[in-house]
Amino acid sequence: MTAFLKLLFRNRLAAMGAVVLGIILLLALLTPVLPLKDPNITNTGDRFARPFTEGYLLGADHLGRDQLSRLLYGTRTSLAVGAVAAFLAAFFGSAIGIIAGYFGKRTDNILMRLIDMLMAFPYILLALAIVAALGTGLINALIAVAAVNIPFFARNIRGITVVLAHREFVDAARLAGKGHIRIILTEVLPNVLPVIVIAMSTTVGWMILETAGLSFLGLGSQPPDSDLGSMLGQAKNHFTTHPHTSIIPGVMIFLIVMSVNLLGDGVRDALDPRLRSGALSRPLPVTNVAKNRTLPAANPEAPLLDIQELETQFHVGDRVYEAVGKVSLSVKPGECLGIIGESGSGKSVTALSVTGLVASPPGVITGGAVRLEGKDLLSANYETLRRTRGNRIAYIFQDPLSTLHPLYTVGDQLAEAIRVHDSRVSKSAARARALELMKQVRIPNPESRLGNYPHEMSGGMRQRVGIAMSLANEPDIIIADEPTTALDVTVQAQILSLLNDLRRERGLAIIFITHDFGVVAQLCDRVAVMYAGRIVEEGPTQSVLDAPAHPYTKRLIACVPELGGGRRELAAIPGLPPVVNDLPPGCHFAARCDKCQPECKVGYIPLEGGDKRTVRCIHPEEVLA
Repeated sequence: MTAFLKLLFRNRLAAMGAVVLGIILLLALLTPVLPLKDPNITNTGDRFARPFTEGYLLGADHLGRDQLSRLLYGTRTSLAVGAVAAFLAAFFGSAIGIIAGYFGKRTDNILMRLIDMLMAFPYILLALAIVAALGTGLINALIAVAAVNIPFFARNIRGITVVLAHREFVDAARLAGKGHIRIILTEVLPNVLPVIVIAMSTTVGWMILETAGLSFLGLGSQPPDSDLGSMLGQAKNHFTTHPHTSIIPGVMIFLIVMSVNLLGDGVRDALDPRLRSGALSRPLPVTNVAKNRTLPAANPEAPLLDIQELETQFHVGDRVYEAVGKVSLSVKPGECLGIIGESGSGKSVTALSVTGLVASPPGVITGGAVRLEGKDLLSANYETLRRTRGNRIAYIFQDPLSTLHPLYTVGDQLAEAIRVHDSRVSKSAARARALELMKQVRIPNPESRLGNYPHEMSGGMRQRVGIAMSLANEPDIIIADEPTTALDVTVQAQILSLLNDLRRERGLAIIFITHDFGVVAQLCDRVAVMYAGRIVEEGPTQSVLDAPAHPYTKRLIACVPELGGGRRELAAIPGLPPVVNDLPPGCHFAARCDKCQPECKVGYIPLEGGDKRTVRCIHPEEVLA
């Protein structure tokens, strides 16, 4: 609850709405015990008394009734009616949506057609028709407002339930013998309840406003009782001569509706894990770099790309996730560096940090340097980074189906990648260049494939398009983030052969991120092993494969099956990697290592070794020269 309130009050507008609404609710609750006049006692001698006159803090209405007393009692009524109407609309609308979405077929068709009939009428006219049929009165106005808002809940919840009803955990519940009612209550309802709460929090304000509108027209609260709408309706004829009788209830309606809506937005943000993590926030064009970032001294013999003590974090509320911790890597022209490790070890974040592609918020680069031919990219302005992306450093992303635009042909996307970096190239020249690139990556029938959309191509073909796009502007470095994931063995071998040929022909430097030591052995000159955001071992590929020094590297290699090597046990690494917002001291692998000693869990363990091999371990498997 404390964490929820912190997230809620981090939104200043939501905090303001909560404070205003809290004050209004407190006054409404205390109204019966406050020293107020009877709201229904008339005094025609004091009619239209102005605010701050003796005995009338907010003045009097056309019958001499105390405006302050009527305002507070009317606020109680309006809040109660709005809350009850929201609950009734949410209850019945959600019930209809869940039943329709869960059972589907004829049930869904009948219920949704009834909802469509309700939605066919303008909701104000429908509310007026319901009140006309039931008769005037506050309860009938409440029923009308709740009824016209049922379709809103039914439609939203039905859409979510349709997806949930076909999920594996619902099928498992059916196989376990659970009945429909039990599945709905225990499996479906808990998953849609946050959506219902969010929808209620954002619709209470509407319902208060709608109820006030019916009362304004004389169809809601009836004399001598009153709510904010009826106060406004009774004062409308005197607005020009005695405006305070209209302005005071109008301001209260405005404050209630605005505070409820602002608070509802804050509740939605606090309950949605994507919003509270910043994942749905509009990202900056470049990763935020901390002003107090430490900048290591430049290497006089700098390679093409030199990453020095890079630190990248994710700031989510009060939590800090250390995704990359003091990572140092380098790559020379024509060299292929492999980065390997379990999922969540920081490989992709390291690669994205090179040209500031980590989403901010919540990503922040807090230390280190990324030097391209001696110039620090993290200190460069956005225009410099924009020219570097694609021209000097290109990316091949893991899933081309999500990175290629679904509404444009691959030919148009390749041509766009060329013309964005060189506006002098004509459309026809860019298209000819795109055709040439598709031939280079060995796509069959490239002329016809230019007009294909991404979904019309296989995974291997889409990956080749991704490679062609990365080559479009003849970069010096390609960062390939698991480009062979989810591809079959034959296509994977073709992609690796293609990358290797391009590297040799063009002198490209490649940083290859992978989980597969077989891929590393086939393509990479050097390999760096990452664990919990740090490099734990680095060296020439063959040396690391033949004699792994870090226990983690040795156990990763032991997990790889060997064809034709006879029977052997495939070792699994026990336990799980540590969470990066609570990293233990010492060696982060200590809890999973069978060679762990007490000194492994104390202090900072540096990366040590010679010029070619380094390891971050006190008790390595192999002693490095």
